[in-house]
Amino acid sequence: MEKIKFAIPAGSLAKATFEILQRSGYKVSGQERTYRPTINDPKIELKILRPQEIPVFVSEGLQDVGITGQDWIRETRADVEVLQNLEYGKIKLVVAIPKGLSARPISALMEALWSKGKNFRISTEYLNIAAEYIKSNPAYRKRFGKSEPLIVTPWWRKGENPRAKIFLSFGATEAKPPENADCIMDVTETGSTLEANNLKIIETVMQSSAVLVANKKALVDQQKKEKIYDILTLLKGVVDGSKRIHIFVNVKKTNLQRLLKELPALKNPTIAPLADENWCSVNTIIEKKRLIDLLPKIRKLAQGIVVYEPRQVLALDEISRREGNECAPKPK
Repeated sequence: MEKIKFAIPAGSLAKATFEILQRSGYKVSGQERTYRPTINDPKIELKILRPQEIPVFVSEGLQDVGITGQDWIRETRADVEVLQNLEYGKIKLVVAIPKGLSARPISALMEALWSKGKNFRISTEYLNIAAEYIKSNPAYRKRFGKSEPLIVTPWWRKGENPRAKIFLSFGATEAKPPENADCIMDVTETGSTLEANNLKIIETVMQSSAVLVANKKALVDQQKKEKIYDILTLLKGVVDGSKRIHIFVNVKKTNLQRLLKELPALKNPTIAPLADENWCSVNTIIEKKRLIDLLPKIRKLAQGIVVYEPRQVLALDEISRREGNECAPKPK
């Protein structure tokens, strides 16, 4: 079988990506020295790429599967299959202006500049998202209709409306205002970097996190599809495991049915006899957020509780249904 080409991201997503791979049971080595680290699965070939590139390369079939940000899928307009939100690398794409300007929506900022005969300037790495965002603004549509904002890069220009200019930023975007831009569109986790550079957020464009994506043609190839879904199963198991806890309680048999009505189980709880024939042990997996509400009920009906976090929760039946396995049980 041809190896599955798996692209993993460099940069800010790298550390968390290697951590989730490790928690999934994969062992990756050599990432400090090479862009082609080794992995303990002979059917997978890893390659480290920039997250901006991964959606395009996966869409084009140069990589079969990859991890990237939702923001870069939207920016590149890549035609990929999103298999799983991995729920790390959470950021917001925002519009920010200098603190000295009064807080206002971007439409008011644009109108204020246009009314003075000035052009509106925005600096960003997200050229397509910025163009879409500006074009959809009611103030822009009222003045310019469907005309395209002018996108400016060192190599080419695109669009016909110089009254709204989008300048490509090569990083340090927060340094551009006020001399080189009236506002910026950039990503942030906490807003602290923007704050340190005398900027404030006025609008949130989108929220983003890391996702597992696949090439659509690779999912048609049965052998590749099976391996891609193996990867999905292990990664999803870590995501699900982080949200759930495994609990063990001892309960009198006379209280068993009352307890079972209160316990939401992943499927059905496991019930085992104890040395005292009047008691039994119940173990099940529940969502973390349910524990606080369930604890008073458990305390009244059971004796003792042991709680631990599972490393993974592998929802094999769900993955089989998504994969199209006819042997998988159908959802009720």
